[in-house]
Amino acid sequence: MILLVTGFEEGTATYTRIKLLILLIPTLMVGIWEFVRHQFLMPYISMDMGNYLTPVLVFVFSIVLLLPLFRIMERNQLELEQKRAATSAMEAREGLAKELHDGMAQSLFLLSVRIDRLEQNHKNGTVSTENVDQIKKTVHEVNRYVRQAIASLKVPVSGSADYSLERSVQEQLGRIAAEVMIDVSLDWHLLEDALNSKEQAELLSCIREAIINVRKHTRAGRVVVSGAGDKHSWKVSVADDGAGIKHEDPFKVTGSYGLQIMRERAESMGWRLRLTSGPDGTTVEIAKGGLADEPLPGDDRR
Repeated sequence: MILLVTGFEEGTATYTRIKLLILLIPTLMVGIWEFVRHQFLMPYISMDMGNYLTPVLVFVFSIVLLLPLFRIMERNQLELEQKRAATSAMEAREGLAKELHDGMAQSLFLLSVRIDRLEQNHKNGTVSTENVDQIKKTVHEVNRYVRQAIASLKVPVSGSADYSLERSVQEQLGRIAAEVMIDVSLDWHLLEDALNSKEQAELLSCIREAIINVRKHTRAGRVVVSGAGDKHSWKVSVADDGAGIKHEDPFKVTGSYGLQIMRERAESMGWRLRLTSGPDGTTVEIAKGGLADEPLPGDDRR
């Protein structure tokens, strides 16, 4: 039996075999001891003494034989966790590479084309503000992609047992609040399985963009991020106590590229985005399903 355990330690042990050995070793030890005691040791060891020795011997042999198995299981568990961590890191790199390719690389290429066109128009004396605005928008997109990529690297994997969606949102809000110098609070009732990993990343980007736009356009001092619903229907809102955006269509405000990009992002995910603004503040709502027109638990609080 000792050789069997040693063979496991030197070879490739599987959880099934280790569990089987853990179950069998104490049983076999008791059976072997009782057989030897009754067949050969009865003239030397009394029945009472044998009964006292049985648990002691089982304990000693279990320690000797089972501890190596426990060490093997711990080592296998550590190797499994390391493989999972490596896989997660590789997936993160692939996701970042795709994000950079789909976002920054294409935007930089588009930027170079527009600069070439602007240079050509300058030579022809036909430079317009529209050309400049397009370049500004592209630069803003590149800046947003970079910020998003950095923020995504800081956000823990939501599938981790130690991190819930609410905790990921809370940590993201903490970083944004420190960055934009605004008091940000969270009123979160959105179920954990409401969003997959891609939806979570996109929603966090929209929330981040909404709060940054609060700082840029409304001069608010406090923001409340609320969320409620399940995977079939949910709504998330970002409400501030600022002076509002003094424009009939906030998405057409000069320099409001973040709002435009946020709307495009929501539409690409099949979500509905609504922005309402007034003297008491501005609210950005992102919704899926039937909760688009229903109030959130904290919508009446500023």
